[in-house]
Amino acid sequence: MQTKKIINDGNRAVDEMLEGILAAHPRHLRSADGSPRSIIARDGPRQGKVGLVIGGGSGHEPTFLGFVGKGLADAAAIGNVFASPPPDPILECAKAVSGGAGVLFMYGNYAGDVMNFDMAAEMAGMDDIEVRTVLTTDDVASAPRDQRDKRRGVAGNFFVFKAAGAACDLMLSLDECERIARKANDHTFTMGVALSPCSLPQTRRPNFEIGADEMEIGMGIHGEPGIARGKLGTADGITDEMLDKILAEMTPRHGDKVAVLVNSLGSTPLMELYIMNRRVKQRLDAIGVSIHATWVGNYCTSLEMAGASVTLFHLDDELQAMLDHPCDCAMFRAG
Repeated sequence: MQTKKIINDGNRAVDEMLEGILAAHPRHLRSADGSPRSIIARDGPRQGKVGLVIGGGSGHEPTFLGFVGKGLADAAAIGNVFASPPPDPILECAKAVSGGAGVLFMYGNYAGDVMNFDMAAEMAGMDDIEVRTVLTTDDVASAPRDQRDKRRGVAGNFFVFKAAGAACDLMLSLDECERIARKANDHTFTMGVALSPCSLPQTRRPNFEIGADEMEIGMGIHGEPGIARGKLGTADGITDEMLDKILAEMTPRHGDKVAVLVNSLGSTPLMELYIMNRRVKQRLDAIGVSIHATWVGNYCTSLEMAGASVTLFHLDDELQAMLDHPCDCAMFRAG
């Protein structure tokens, strides 16, 4: 049985979505000439500034293009649903945002993205554009702690991109922007839970199967297997299970500060997210960790998948300053 979607043609869904987004946000966004999958910030790229290019597959909105704007990303390269953008639109993004100080590529750690962004970086080098790359690897469930470089990038992209975008906007050097991006990634920890599958526009069929009374802890944003499948628990129980794994790795001390993201994977409503956030605060209060800022809602989705993720961003003074730096994007503003 096929799922229901409000689309015209599954093969045109991404391009028609981009047309709609550009129509809704003309003050913030434009597409590069001749490259409609290269989305550029109208305000942000400038001479002497490190350009920040993010990107990846569609279906995770507002990640990635929603975070393009002044003070955050200068451009996003957009792929098909759950698929990496090819090298050409990535290269066009790099050219559009290059201000002579280098370009930083940032994206989730997935094989297709790594291959295509690396190819684009080589092509940019032929045009005398220096490119550095920082992969996001915040998904605690996707690899052991001693293999963090193999982990996936998921909703924690939100915090890592925010810190890197602030560093770039402050006109810091390419070395400094890369350092802050890597530091932010090292301080970001995410765990997710899936309750039901999503379906791609082209197939309109569920991309995995799960029982009506089951949940899967640690499932990836494309339906990658998690670490445990079992009977659906309570909101407090689910949140505790995710936080136990995050806190065991983050090892915060009494008096530390964090930023919190409670993210819907697509169809989980705000009511349920705020119930989870209530539990996050209870747990952090109990160990003496203060919350500097909280975001609750759709920030890194998986089409219409039911489920949620919790991300903690372990702050110090430098990362807090990057987090608080103003930005003005199509789908996110701060400061």
